[in-house]
Amino acid sequence: MTDQTERAGFVAVIGAPNAGKSTLVNALVGQKVAIVSPKAQTTRARLMGIGMQDRSQILLVDTPGIFEPRRRLDRAMVQAAWGGAGDADLILLVIDAAEGFNREVERIVDGLTQREHPLWLALNKIDLVKKPKLLGLSQGLTERLRPDEVFMISAATGEGVPDLKDALAEAMPEGPWLYPEDEVSDATDRMIAAELTREQVVNQLHQELPYATVIETETWEDRPDGSTVIHQQVLVERDSQKAIVIGKGGLRLKSIGAAAREEIAAHLGRNVHLFLHVKVKPRWDEDRSIYREIGLEWAD
Repeated sequence: MTDQTERAGFVAVIGAPNAGKSTLVNALVGQKVAIVSPKAQTTRARLMGIGMQDRSQILLVDTPGIFEPRRRLDRAMVQAAWGGAGDADLILLVIDAAEGFNREVERIVDGLTQREHPLWLALNKIDLVKKPKLLGLSQGLTERLRPDEVFMISAATGEGVPDLKDALAEAMPEGPWLYPEDEVSDATDRMIAAELTREQVVNQLHQELPYATVIETETWEDRPDGSTVIHQQVLVERDSQKAIVIGKGGLRLKSIGAAAREEIAAHLGRNVHLFLHVKVKPRWDEDRSIYREIGLEWAD
């Protein structure tokens, strides 16, 4: 882009769970703003990453994966995803090319047939797929969706991402920037810190447990010496889950805390003292205040 016209627009990044949406948002922003896990349904709330390219501000709304909801939390997550699509200037549908056209993708495709916004298709994880399969998937989705643009990318390796970012910058509507140039996310430090701790819970515990947990910030103190003291609660639903999070001799909780502290310190750019406590709170997913804490709207 050679002109000096300021541009700013919202891009809803949607897709099935584990399609690589958060990895792509981080790649487009140029630094980590969304937590990443190989496990599905990691992203819960709509979190916005801000990518800058030339004179364009690309406001990337990383949405929860769209899946078949089974409980209130699921419904709130899916509602946030479709809400993000409805509020955007452009919809970027990310498809896991290695997974292909499955039931979850079918559901999303059906939901996009009556869309009102431009739709771009990004076939992700192309480094894991043979070319004939990739071309077949692209052709099938193009026939069904009639997207305005199609990109072949690998968010993990960076392949194709610069071209996608250039194109998004060009596509943003003319208008003043909506955030300061050095801002990378609309999430508060408090929210990002909780998410970074939850990322460690998800990645270090391999049972179904991670989806039965939420991180609640109890206190946050910025000290005169420049450090920050954070007390967080890991909420679980049952005593047996509490034992799993704590681990033998408290080693698992210590490991989660050490890794989360390092990530939070890197995000804040200062020393962090992180204290984690595990609390049993049955049916925490029926507590409206928890939804406010994690940035979701209550779903009826």
